[in-house]
Amino acid sequence: MPKTLPVVDISAPICCAPLAAGAMDADAALELALRLKALADPARIQLISILMGARPGAVSTGDLADLVNLSPATVSHHLGQLKKAGLVSSERRGINVFHRAEAGALEALRGVLATCC
Repeated sequence: MPKTLPVVDISAPICCAPLAAGAMDADAALELALRLKALADPARIQLISILMGARPGAVSTGDLADLVNLSPATVSHHLGQLKKAGLVSSERRGINVFHRAEAGALEALRGVLATCC
């Protein structure tokens, strides 16, 4: 019988002490690992870097697909993973969907990974 994985809501920004502050409890470690897993793909890193440098809500799925040289369906899949992790949000305008990086969530990750307290 396959092992069932825990269902964890990682859409809210992570809120825990920096790694350098001491041992992290298992729940916080799982939440952090799931967010980092969402970023652990070169295409997703590219997408985040593009979105962080763009005006909020100014980049469509089609534009992102052109910029990273992937199909719109593949970009949508990657964006879906980033949205589940709370790192990207989207807004539909007509037939297009526009995306933005969630600066607060990314800043929270940066804070957790800080090497000094």
